[in-house]
Amino acid sequence: MSPSWPGGKQRDKHGGALLASAPVRRVSVVGTSGSGKSTLGAALAARLGVDFLELDSVYHQAGWEPLPTPEFRRRVAAAAASEGWVIDGGYSKVRDIVWARADTVVWLDLPRRTVMRRIAWRSFRRAAGRVELWNGNRERWRNFFTLNKEESVIAWAWQTYASRRERYLAAMADPENGHLRFVRLTSPGAVRRFLRSAEPSPASGVDSGVDQL
Repeated sequence: MSPSWPGGKQRDKHGGALLASAPVRRVSVVGTSGSGKSTLGAALAARLGVDFLELDSVYHQAGWEPLPTPEFRRRVAAAAASEGWVIDGGYSKVRDIVWARADTVVWLDLPRRTVMRRIAWRSFRRAAGRVELWNGNRERWRNFFTLNKEESVIAWAWQTYASRRERYLAAMADPENGHLRFVRLTSPGAVRRFLRSAEPSPASGVDSGVDQL
């Protein structure tokens, strides 16, 4: 199994050492929709002083049209070629590209009830506020009225929760991923403690994003 930092109060000091170590420069943040990947990813990127990329912003073109796979892979490969980054997203179409370059994978494995509460509130807030996401796209009210996971991010999160969890458990045990450090965070508290364990000093002016998680 790949080396990992599983989190938890007794292991928090190891999280600080992990994030402060020189080899951690390219981090893949994964987890189901609504788990807090973007917030954590932005905070990690600020902590490490590297670029942050949301794969959703690349894949979802105007009108929620998906970017064709060859172009998606080309753009992600260009981003992953740099020396330091945090990339948020677990798209299977590009996971091989991201993980081939990554040194660390942070997996937000939060309870289903936490994920569903977060994603329902997030969708409501974005739809009601007409919040623009990527490339002019906005959340749609249909998220609340369909069980089709291709039409609703809420349905997607519910229906894919178990399969994604199995996928990442298998990935952690896969010898082919032996070059990666896995950080598995299983509660909001573990996420906050992980970031705080390596939080920049107030004098640095960096917003850690801890309070949003």
